[in-house]
Amino acid sequence: MSNDIPMKMRSWLFAPGDSEKKMAKATHCPADIVIFDLEDAVVNENKPMARQMVRDFLLANPDNRNRIFVRVNPLDGPYTLADLAAVMPGRPGGIMLPKVYGRQDVEALDKYLEALEVANDIERGTTPVIILVTETAESMFHCGDFKGAPRVIAMTWGAEDLADSIGASSNTNADGSYSFTYELARSMCLLGASKAGVTPIETIQGDFRDLDKLRLRAEGVRRDGYRGMLAIHPAQVDVINDAFTPSEEEISEAREIVALFAANPGVGTIGYKGGMLDRPYLSRAQQLLAQVEGE
Repeated sequence: MSNDIPMKMRSWLFAPGDSEKKMAKATHCPADIVIFDLEDAVVNENKPMARQMVRDFLLANPDNRNRIFVRVNPLDGPYTLADLAAVMPGRPGGIMLPKVYGRQDVEALDKYLEALEVANDIERGTTPVIILVTETAESMFHCGDFKGAPRVIAMTWGAEDLADSIGASSNTNADGSYSFTYELARSMCLLGASKAGVTPIETIQGDFRDLDKLRLRAEGVRRDGYRGMLAIHPAQVDVINDAFTPSEEEISEAREIVALFAANPGVGTIGYKGGMLDRPYLSRAQQLLAQVEGE
């Protein structure tokens, strides 16, 4: 995989591929990764125009290409190959594949990308992929199948298409929180990403004006193990970046825990601030420091 993959993957901001103004605005905001959308944000009759616009934008902005991903249309429809053939000459930083039913979709995409990399003088295997799982009932049963899947660096999930897939009239409870099936989808994505050793990314918050709610949600899913979140509006980006950035206090405590275990080799549990820590605390501290020090 290419060394040009963005190390930070906290915020993933969507922009419609048929709007040069919105693509430019997204690219100039502090999102770690920008996703130019050729799927849901673009009606069918505008897809040929959007493909060309995305390609032209990529070619005109080489300094930003590494952080620009493109969401292509799903493999169960007629548009995926046309999307890929149009945008790969622009050398996008990566591809988002929606409505992934299982590992076979990733493997098919890998073959398409390899052929297009060769055709466009791009090093083989260097175009990374984020997959959108849980958008269909079938995909829910395959979230754990992606260990070693080619190109995959991140997994995210979706609630709207899943509701449509199972014929639900709503995916939320009366208080606005996700109902059980969709909380299950969030958990399956997190567990699948952990098994695969890739980065788990939280799905969107549709109400982009409620930044307080966004912060609470982002902080909550980060505690659960998520490492970033999708955004649909530039106003959400700073909140997401902040929520998924470890605080100085967290970093300092993690360093203390690592140093404490290093000073006491062979010890399974150790006293710390009036309590007892065991090896899982050390592992979590090491993982947090790896996030910070790997940037």
